[in-house]
Amino acid sequence: MTTSPQNYISLTGRNSSLVIDCNNDAPQIMYWREKLSAQSTGQMMSTLRLRQEAPASPMKEIRRSLTPTTGQGYIGHPGLCLHGETDQWSVATKISKIECLAPNHYKITNIDTNRNLQVIHTLNMDAETDVLAISTELINNSDSAVHVDWCAAATLSIPSYFKHIIGFEGHWAGEFQEHHLEQNFGSYVRENRRGRTSHDSFPGLIMRTKATDQLQGEAYGFHLGWSGNHKIVAEKMGDGRAFVQMGELLLPGEIVLQQGETYISPTLYASYTSQGLSALSQQYHQYVRKHLIRESVKNKPRPVHYNTWEGIYFDHDVDTLKDLATRASALGAERFVLDDGWFIGRDDDTAGLGDWYVDKKYYPQGLTPLIEHVKAVGLEFGLWFEPEMVNPNSNLFRAHPDWILGTPPNPQTGFRNQCVLDLSRQAVFDYLFERIDSLLTEYDITYIKWDMNRDLNHPGNANGKPAVHNQTHAFYQLLAKLKSTHPGVEIESCASGGGRADYGVLAHTDRIWTSDSNDALERLKIQKGFSYFFPAELMGSHVGPRDCHITHRNINMAMRASVTLFGHMGMEMDLRELTDVETVELKAMVELYKKHRQLVHSGDVFRLELPDYMHGLGIVAQNKSEALFSYSLIACSSASLPDQFHFAGLDKQTVYKLDIIWPIKSGEHWPKASIFNFKTCLPDVDGKQFSGEVLMQLGMQLPLLTPQSSLIFHLSKVS
Repeated sequence: MTTSPQNYISLTGRNSSLVIDCNNDAPQIMYWREKLSAQSTGQMMSTLRLRQEAPASPMKEIRRSLTPTTGQGYIGHPGLCLHGETDQWSVATKISKIECLAPNHYKITNIDTNRNLQVIHTLNMDAETDVLAISTELINNSDSAVHVDWCAAATLSIPSYFKHIIGFEGHWAGEFQEHHLEQNFGSYVRENRRGRTSHDSFPGLIMRTKATDQLQGEAYGFHLGWSGNHKIVAEKMGDGRAFVQMGELLLPGEIVLQQGETYISPTLYASYTSQGLSALSQQYHQYVRKHLIRESVKNKPRPVHYNTWEGIYFDHDVDTLKDLATRASALGAERFVLDDGWFIGRDDDTAGLGDWYVDKKYYPQGLTPLIEHVKAVGLEFGLWFEPEMVNPNSNLFRAHPDWILGTPPNPQTGFRNQCVLDLSRQAVFDYLFERIDSLLTEYDITYIKWDMNRDLNHPGNANGKPAVHNQTHAFYQLLAKLKSTHPGVEIESCASGGGRADYGVLAHTDRIWTSDSNDALERLKIQKGFSYFFPAELMGSHVGPRDCHITHRNINMAMRASVTLFGHMGMEMDLRELTDVETVELKAMVELYKKHRQLVHSGDVFRLELPDYMHGLGIVAQNKSEALFSYSLIACSSASLPDQFHFAGLDKQTVYKLDIIWPIKSGEHWPKASIFNFKTCLPDVDGKQFSGEVLMQLGMQLPLLTPQSSLIFHLSKVS
């Protein structure tokens, strides 16, 4: 570590440079775009910043630092809001110390000597992926309490012409939906107050130019690694300057710092690209693979799941489950996950949560006979939990009604017949750890599906204080303690599907259940949104039943199976209901997944620009030696003939062999033509060789398909 006065800090990635001006009182971003050469200096940039006094404006520009404050004369959305018994609200810090902790890793300490407050910025840019991790720490050294109302992880300046916003919204069974809008002057603000990452306000944002699409153009990405409440602000000020802020949304009185106490914001992960939105996602994916996924998980092929939920629901019977395990194994499954309904009192979703003891009514010998059978047919065993919740109709609630979060005298808001346990209570924490630990110790369980099925509508603890912040950290601590005690156990983050998907929870988990919807058509949109920030190996994607219990849509097996190849594949249905044709198709997709999962879980994603009634996706090996591409027709085309299908991300000079690997090529299975006999055209390209530049620049004429059809292509390098 080195400490020295520096005028400018430069952080450099493979494709971008971030330059921070530290000449004045506060650190300010001067440049954050394409990578600069050594000849371009901070002094040059400072000289070029010709800011003049505008009419009816300050004589001198009010600098927007990494944490701008009202006390410095700043009139945009502040990066820090405090209050106390004195004038802490107007805090104005000055740079005190700059430390270089490692290449591309800096710590900037700012001090307000009048108020005895420190604001510390920690910045670390990964040189390989161009992802910047930044957070802000606040230390109260005064002898009076300081209430923290808002402390952004950072205020990141961006050029004003980045005014096209991609945000992410949604709902249960419809997560990660993109919304696009153009920002002029003013603020774009999204707030999440649900107590978990949320379905409707994902903590991610993309700012792009008008010309940017999936394969070209400039864009910035922002993601807050936090699983509680959050706030997103993208503002364009009246003087034309623009910035993005993200941070934890704090409830009134939630963070009160006494003398010597510290608040550290969640980490904001930000990145820049000049090569399109898919390239931005590739940077995030490689960062996650490098820094967040555990080595033990990264080095193990992601096993094919069989999850019991949509197969049996609450109808637990050991012989039936053994039969399903045998059938799943025959199809190629590698992990069996017993879902909800295995513990005492859990005959439906109105009772039992909190009573984490095996129900002897359904399992008279415990889980051992089932687990032994599951292992005997070659599968790992996983188990579902929902530890943070409790049903009022449970032994735990009857014994400890005071263990729940609440806001008395207000009555509890009805929500899935559940209340939320206060994990920050030591007794609650200890009980949950003991129950889960005891089961992991007694049984050979290698996987936990960790569910959470309600919002924190009454986020108050026993002291009458807001509890979301402490609840979130206690949740992290519980996961960490279980992981350290049982290091071989993997944990899946599930919160009514994708309600808790963020880099904060990923520090403690190994998979994300993307959505409770297994409808293949809905999944195409959900998985596309998910792919902006998360790589495929974290994306739980299951082949659901023929009739989707959420949308009531009937979808053929070929379509359902095709959607799962580009994630972490699983099956979730009553396998006894499969037809012979469906069995052949499902087994074939499992084999394809196993054959290609190393590519899917390490390659670069390319989302293709297609009309809304189509969907196209590619995964290209980083050395360009092979690739997988899918084309799906969701609804009828607006033209009598479809357009060209342009591949992406290939090496122009490389010759590739093109194989159509889906649908399967056996008799009636390939292709299912209906009124369109495209058997006559697909063999013309199947197995043939084409240059990368022809595949990308000319593209392939798509055949006529019926809606709910998919084609999957495999490209392999020839020369």
